[in-house]
Amino acid sequence: MRARGAQVTDIAIIVVAADDSVMPQTREAINHAQAAGVPMVFAFNKIDKQGANAEKIREQLSQMNILVEEWGGKFQTQEISAKKGTGIDQLLEKVLLEADMLDLKADPGKRAHGVVIESTLEQGRGYVTTLLVDAGTLRKGDIILAGQFSGRVRNMFNERGQQVQEAPPSTPVSILGLDGAPNAGDTFQIFEDDREARAIATRRQQLQREQGIRTHKHITLDEIGRRLAIGDFKELNLIVKGDVDGSVEALTDSLLKLSTESIKVNVIHKAVGPIAESDVLLATASNAIIVGFQVRPTPGARKLAETEEIDIRLYSIIYNAIEEIKQAMEGMLAPKEVEKVVGTAEVRETFKISKVGTVAGAYVLDGKIDRKNKVRLIRDGIVVYTGDLDTLKRFKDEVKEVTHGYECGLSIKNFNDIKVGDHIEAFVMEEVKRTLAD
Repeated sequence: MRARGAQVTDIAIIVVAADDSVMPQTREAINHAQAAGVPMVFAFNKIDKQGANAEKIREQLSQMNILVEEWGGKFQTQEISAKKGTGIDQLLEKVLLEADMLDLKADPGKRAHGVVIESTLEQGRGYVTTLLVDAGTLRKGDIILAGQFSGRVRNMFNERGQQVQEAPPSTPVSILGLDGAPNAGDTFQIFEDDREARAIATRRQQLQREQGIRTHKHITLDEIGRRLAIGDFKELNLIVKGDVDGSVEALTDSLLKLSTESIKVNVIHKAVGPIAESDVLLATASNAIIVGFQVRPTPGARKLAETEEIDIRLYSIIYNAIEEIKQAMEGMLAPKEVEKVVGTAEVRETFKISKVGTVAGAYVLDGKIDRKNKVRLIRDGIVVYTGDLDTLKRFKDEVKEVTHGYECGLSIKNFNDIKVGDHIEAFVMEEVKRTLAD
């Protein structure tokens, strides 16, 4: 992701905490910027905190062969405070100075082209794609080709979610209208003729399918001999679903790197969106495990998975997913606490109450909601918040639990952004023996 970011930028602002040190992630970002030949401006944040020492950061940068202007080098620096707004104007002036020296210009008059930053599937809106315009001006109604998908720009939104009619060069926008979710890093172009855009998109999809078939290696006599010699060769098939394409790509790449001589990891399918019944059916056919990142299975998919005994693993931190699957491959899966969903409720109405916040009028769809349960708020299949129940009522009375088929009023501790149509999932933690594919 950092490498892709370095490829699409003209100037990189490297933010370092002045009260800490140059962390490994920052070093990685600097290396990617240097590899892409992108000029850097360094921002030393948190200078308002006690113990902030910008000179220490400059010294650490010098050890990486990066000399800042104050030390006789070429890299500009600025001490800032994101909390108080100190130094932000001076930082922007230094970025503009760098842009003037590089003579960065783009023609807004030609047809737009640029890069896909992210893509996701949102219920009720369809495929939402975030683009960065490199050159030209992107307008509402343009015919667009991004990666292997095409469409017409039906709507455009800026970074604040406000509708815009056009996007000049160096402008990020989210658009609706593509017929699929392109990969992060794909380029996009604008076409005059929608038939030409569709034809190219179809051809690209065809080529990708052919490439997938060709890269699928059939077993050979040599391979059989090698596996017999090892004696315990296994394959672990995975299906990866996530909330955004960038996360799916990062998780997939990390999981594929876990392959060893005795266990090979195959990601047979990856996509954005909630875990659907088709994913469970694919897992059944291929004896796979489903890995969900920041997404939930649909009610139908959950029931089908229980019937077919398909293992669905849900994560919100990539490192947890990698670590658990690595442990499973090493045969180190000890009993641990896992969550068990005990009830689901649908929000039918919301009420704003002063000194309390947002109270949801909900209907329990299945199971039961207990006052002590932890809850997860799900909107369009995506996890929005996880926390504790604050109140649980039937009419005006506080109750311990509400069972399937009854209505209740509830509020979530420290969270007020509840909307009609949201699902509230109650769960408990249980200690069980973990089982991944043998």
